[in-house]
Amino acid sequence: MTFITTGYKHIELNENNVPIVAGTTMKVVELVTSHLVYGWSPEELHFQYPHVALSKIYSALAYYWDHKADIDADMQRRLEFAERSCQEADPSPIVAKLQAKRLLP
Repeated sequence: MTFITTGYKHIELNENNVPIVAGTTMKVVELVTSHLVYGWSPEELHFQYPHVALSKIYSALAYYWDHKADIDADMQRRLEFAERSCQEADPSPIVAKLQAKRLLP
């Protein structure tokens, strides 16, 4: 019996080798994050992101499970970047005013 490898029909790599859901601008990591953080099923993901076909959602989730270590590392890098950015950013003008009035620590 001969098998032909099909790859991931609905997943493309952009110019930075980031996996994207084909025909959209949605990164696989964004879809997977919603799945992991909110516990959304593929059907719920489709409800929340109706522009992404259910078949593409399943393909993105399959891609994630086959590339879990790389995508988990990407999610960790994104989290660390967001945390660093928050720590390095100046307080917003409203926060600064509230702090000046001693209404915030």
